[in-house]
Amino acid sequence: MKYRITHNTVYDYSQPVGLCQNEAKLSPRDFWRQRCLSSQLNITPNAMDYQERLDYFGNRVAYFAVQQAHTRLVVSAVNEVLVLPAADQQNVGSKVSWEQVQNILTGANLSSSTGNGYYDLLEAKQFMIDSPMIAVSAQLADYASLSFSPRRPLKEVVTDLMQRIHHDFTYDPAFTTVATPLSEVLAHRRGVCQDFAHLAIGCLRAYGIPARYISGYIETTPEPGVPRLVGADASHAWFAVYLPDAGWLDFDPTNNSLPYDQHITVAWGRDYSDVTPLKGIAFGGGQHTLSVSVDVLRLE
Repeated sequence: MKYRITHNTVYDYSQPVGLCQNEAKLSPRDFWRQRCLSSQLNITPNAMDYQERLDYFGNRVAYFAVQQAHTRLVVSAVNEVLVLPAADQQNVGSKVSWEQVQNILTGANLSSSTGNGYYDLLEAKQFMIDSPMIAVSAQLADYASLSFSPRRPLKEVVTDLMQRIHHDFTYDPAFTTVATPLSEVLAHRRGVCQDFAHLAIGCLRAYGIPARYISGYIETTPEPGVPRLVGADASHAWFAVYLPDAGWLDFDPTNNSLPYDQHITVAWGRDYSDVTPLKGIAFGGGQHTLSVSVDVLRLE
């Protein structure tokens, strides 16, 4: 599948901003099932300083600074992406139990690994520990315990956990913000895709299973007879789990699905703080309002 994604972010300020410095992670990454064909970042007013790099996780990062006074900042990312044909993740088999994965990822077994397997396991281990927005707790372990029955294959464990989150929690954009702790999400059983991904990752890490956060987009399709609304899509978030015999496998608890050809990956990391689409500092500006629109268009 080929897509064009347009992601517009507009900041309106009550007073002029004299200088702003920003970091954007809005360009989809290349990996085995996805290729970014073109990427363009348009900034108004013009950025006098602009640099691109890859971060620690291999995500594409653009740094820019606007050094002229302005009361509106517009950042528009336009990307064309090819989601490559690949085996349906529903059919990816993994019979390794979650206890075996725990054991494989211990220091003793890791030290005996060689070649690419060693580096894959070493990379996976960093996604087992607490991160800035996800701290393992007894409450998370408690919630996850129903899925972690003895000797159960890890893929079945994660699928069951994903389904439970989808059914137990209400999607409510008005309930949480970026700063809402997982304890509140768990207590009130409400949140958005970011919260559900964080929740699943925390549950898995509580049992020593590596899991990472993924930001991106998902193609939405209107009901039959209803016109497609341009700009009505949004950024999306899901998570992936490392299976030693299958690699990283994606799961989307918001939609209770295994991402296949309608999910476009932008970045991944330990949690949202590693993949924030746009962040920065502004000198001046007073109060501000923010509006974001995303359009995911399938191309012929």
